[in-house]
Amino acid sequence: MMQSSSRKTWLKSFVRNKLQPLLQTPESQGFANYDRWCHQFMYRRLNLGLWLAITAYFTFIGNQVFDWFFHRADFKSGWLITQIAVEGLLLTALGLLQSPWGRRHPGLIFMMFSWSVTLSSQVRATLDQVSRPSIIEWPLMFFAQATLVPTHWLLHLVTQLGVLGYYLGTQVLLKLPLELPASWMTPGFLALYFFWICSISDLSVYLYDRLARAQFNSRHALETAFEQLEVAYGQVKQEQELSETLLLNILPDSIVQRLKQQPTTISESLTRAKIADSFTQAAVLFGDIVGFTELSSKMAPDELVHLLNQIFSRFDQLAEQHQLEKIKTIGDAYMMVSGLPIPRQDYAEAIADMALDMIQTLNQFNAETGQDFQMRIGIATGPVVAGVIGIKKFIYDLWGDTVNIASRMESHGIANEIQLTEVTYQKLKYKYQLECRGTINVKGKGEMTTYLLKGKK
Repeated sequence: MMQSSSRKTWLKSFVRNKLQPLLQTPESQGFANYDRWCHQFMYRRLNLGLWLAITAYFTFIGNQVFDWFFHRADFKSGWLITQIAVEGLLLTALGLLQSPWGRRHPGLIFMMFSWSVTLSSQVRATLDQVSRPSIIEWPLMFFAQATLVPTHWLLHLVTQLGVLGYYLGTQVLLKLPLELPASWMTPGFLALYFFWICSISDLSVYLYDRLARAQFNSRHALETAFEQLEVAYGQVKQEQELSETLLLNILPDSIVQRLKQQPTTISESLTRAKIADSFTQAAVLFGDIVGFTELSSKMAPDELVHLLNQIFSRFDQLAEQHQLEKIKTIGDAYMMVSGLPIPRQDYAEAIADMALDMIQTLNQFNAETGQDFQMRIGIATGPVVAGVIGIKKFIYDLWGDTVNIASRMESHGIANEIQLTEVTYQKLKYKYQLECRGTINVKGKGEMTTYLLKGKK
């Protein structure tokens, strides 16, 4: 009793763990990717195999019809009936395979396909009251299935055991006499013959299944690694774009592009490249908020920084609008340049428009916030030298007499006025309203005639 109970437990476990997954849907079993692939692979190959079998049996039926008309002696009605019955079963299996149920359970269609062919000859032999093994249909079907559907070796074994079970069962239960296919064949030879046919078929399926699984896992691992590489590349690209954006907030775009062409890091590029250029036609602007130093002693630091940030943020927007290059801010002073790093013909007009907009923008800010800020602006035109200095906190800066004069135009200027040099006046006098301030003593330069920019003509 203990042995019988143990056998039943083993049989239930075998059916539950080995056979049921072959006959149920992959989704319900939570199969891995490879098993889902096998599921689809079996479905496609069964579709091909059924069409081949239907076509083959159609030719057999045609051969019997031909014999009936032209070789009546070769015609066998039993064969014709069997072939028509098998053809009907194959068409039924094909129809079921196309249904949603068949797509979910290709393993059952596989068994129906196999037994429709292999058991047809056995049923015909049973009706003839003999037990006659088929040395044609069985090997042909077993090898054909192993070739077309080389996965799930256990399912192949089950279909083979089903055929052999029927063959042996009819001998035991119905006590049908054994009829060997040939006179020279013995029962022992027949047993070995089918044993090796089944073993070779199942072994080939098993080996192919292992190879396909290994290839699938390798391909899946490669695809996963490639996806991870793409994600990593996307992150690197995102970080690179962020770094480039930060760099563009420090350096002009053309300078950044030159640094990117260097096959080194940014710090090494700045050290080795020695980016410096000379420009003969440039306009430099300095702007300074009047009385801001005294105001800083009367206002909370955070409020002071907040106000200054609001003002300079609006100036930054104006610089972008006029396509000018902001150089830096020094305390409450704002410095920018026109005509570099990309030269332009209207560099003087662009800096003049910027200065007028800065005065207007500051007046609008005062109206909105209730403040009373005033600004001095100085402009000078002429040659400058521009370049990148530093390694860590590097900046794009300007040097030259034009820069110094622009700074003096601001520091010696008048609140809410834009003071220009005579060189700048000559470039703007035909398009802008300018007023001569007269001669002033400029530190380090002596007497200079300056002009005030009032607006456009």
